[in-house]
Amino acid sequence: MTEKLVEIKDLEISFGEGKKRFVAVKNANFFINKGETFSLVGESGSGKTTIGRAIIGLNDTSGGDILYKGEKINGKVTREKHREIISKIQMIFQDPAASLNERATVDYIISEGLYNFKLFDNEEDRKEKVKKMIGEVGLLPEHLTRYPHEFSGGQRQRIGIARALVMEPELVIADEPISALDVSVRAQVLNLLKEFQRDLGLTYLFIAHDLSVVRFISDRIAVIHKGVIVEVAETEELFTNPIHPYTQSLLSAVPIPDPILERQKQLLVYDANQHDYSIDKPEMHEITPGHFVWANTTELAEYKNKLSN
Repeated sequence: MTEKLVEIKDLEISFGEGKKRFVAVKNANFFINKGETFSLVGESGSGKTTIGRAIIGLNDTSGGDILYKGEKINGKVTREKHREIISKIQMIFQDPAASLNERATVDYIISEGLYNFKLFDNEEDRKEKVKKMIGEVGLLPEHLTRYPHEFSGGQRQRIGIARALVMEPELVIADEPISALDVSVRAQVLNLLKEFQRDLGLTYLFIAHDLSVVRFISDRIAVIHKGVIVEVAETEELFTNPIHPYTQSLLSAVPIPDPILERQKQLLVYDANQHDYSIDKPEMHEITPGHFVWANTTELAEYKNKLSN
C-alpha cells in the first residue's frame, strides 16, 4: 500500500480583501505519495508556485486543508509544528541568483539550516556534513569560502540544492529549478535530483511549465489552469490519453524534434468558454483508475464516451 505523504483537499488561496480580493487557487485536490516525483504543470500565473509556497507555509490559505502525514499543517499551526515542517520540507527556488544571500559565503548558506535547527553535534560534524554535501552536488571544498556572485547559474542552483538537501528533508518542493539555466546544464541538474531521490528516498513536488522535462522526471502529473487543477494522472497515461481540453492544448504545443513533423502538427487552442458551469457544477472525477479529471456530469459522460470509442 502506497503511503500518502501530502494531501491537498479543496485548497483555496487568495490575496487581498474586499473588492481587491483575488483568488489565485481554488478547489485544488491532489495527493503526493512517499518516494515519488509529483509534478504540477501549467502556464505562467496558473498558481503552481502559490501552491508550493503554501505547503511550506510561505503563503497563507483561505480555505481547505494541507495534510502532511495525515496532520493538518495550514492555518493556525504552533511554532514547534512550523519548525518541524520547515525541517522536513525544503524548497529549491526558481531563480538561483535571487535565492542566495550575496553577502554570505557558500559555507554559511549551506550551513544556515543546520545552525537554525542545531542538526550537528559539534563544529567538526557541521564542517563534515557541508563538505560531503558540496561534493555530492558536484562542487569542490574550496568553493565553500567563495560568494554566490563568483559562480555560474548552474553552480548557484547546485548550491541551492545543497542548502535544501543538507537538512535531510522528506519532501523537496522544486520550483522550476532548471528554467533559469542553460539547456546544457539542465540535464545535469535533473540527473542530480534523480540521483538524490534514489539514494535518499526523497519525495519531490516538481513545479514546471515544460512538459518534455516533466515527462522525463515525473511519476504522476497534475495540470493546473487559472488556479484550478483540471487533470491528474500517471505520466504516460496523461501523455497517451489526455482528457481535459486544456491538457490536450498544452500537449499540442510541445515541440517535436523533427522539423517536418513540427511544421505539420496541429496546435489546439483552449477556450475556457466551451465549459458551461452555470447550473451543472464541476468537480474532480476518477474517470479511470488513478486518472482524475475536472468536469461536470455532462462533460464526464462525453469524456467517458470518447474513451470507450
